[in-house]
Amino acid sequence: MQLILEKRAQASHFMHFASPLLAISLTVLLGGVIFSAMGQPPLTALYIYFVDPLTSLWAIEEVLVKAAPLVLIGVGLSITFRANVWNIGAEGQLTAGAILGAIIPIFFAQWQSPLALITMLALGMLGGAMLAAIPALLKTRFGVNEILTSLMLVYVAQLLLDWIIRGPWKDPHGYNFPKSVAFDGWHLIPTYGDGRVHMGLIIALLAALILYWLMTRTIKGFEVRVIGSAPRAGAFAGFSQTKMVWFCFLLSGALAGLAGIIEVAGPIGQLQPHISPNYGFTAIIVAFLGRLNPIGVIFAGLLLAISYIGGEGVQIELGISDKTAQVFQGMLLFFILMCDTLIHYRVRLLKPQGGAL
Repeated sequence: MQLILEKRAQASHFMHFASPLLAISLTVLLGGVIFSAMGQPPLTALYIYFVDPLTSLWAIEEVLVKAAPLVLIGVGLSITFRANVWNIGAEGQLTAGAILGAIIPIFFAQWQSPLALITMLALGMLGGAMLAAIPALLKTRFGVNEILTSLMLVYVAQLLLDWIIRGPWKDPHGYNFPKSVAFDGWHLIPTYGDGRVHMGLIIALLAALILYWLMTRTIKGFEVRVIGSAPRAGAFAGFSQTKMVWFCFLLSGALAGLAGIIEVAGPIGQLQPHISPNYGFTAIIVAFLGRLNPIGVIFAGLLLAISYIGGEGVQIELGISDKTAQVFQGMLLFFILMCDTLIHYRVRLLKPQGGAL
């Protein structure tokens, strides 16, 4: 006997929207089993992980701070994946944006004006787009798989950051710690009130709204949908696959780079060897959980931000490893992809024909 996947004649529209809720429910159930196997009270652990981050003003602020880069990167990836272009290197593009944008506070520290901050953000977008242009070029010119190239460039960008922050860009008055000079004045993202919520959250929400409008009200959005669902029909309509690859990589790379410079000019306040807890990779989950819809990505980004804060909570209160949050995020992605597969395919059992030797 053999198990095969047989394509359904018609995918369920109801399950298309219900599958994220099903995936979240399965993640919570399996998470309870994992906590129990670790000798932890499952209900208490799940409460700390999913509910406790929403019970205080400080925790909610931290959720919003972590949601900003997830939403900003996730909306770019949602457009990219919708067009069947696979940019898996947003983490590296985030790093590239942080490096290029940091040129202003490191080398032009005396330039203190709103224009300096705007230039930092523009350079951040340029840095992310420049790194994303490499897999786009290799894909369109030589047919190289963009998944591999974009992923490998993540390590190139991270090693470059590690080198410059331990070498030429290291703060000479930083007691030999691997970090740049601290940003100040107009080299920092404005915050609201006395908390840590910053203008990056507004930028992320605006990006989501603009890209939702692009996808639903413009010919470019129609082109993305057609090329993603029916490439041959798009070719007959005159839509260029090559131009779409460039558009998607530059868009998602620029938004990832923007998230990078916002992160170092906001919560971190300087360059250091580690500037992201894998936001670029987690944003892949955010994009799929949001059903590749920019508005859905906002809510998915908030949920994954809760997983970061909840993961820190169970570390502190229950003494669980910091890998717990990554386990939950991995399970969530697995269940999302599993549900999406079963929406379009049914599992069928093939029996061997009689008389076969």
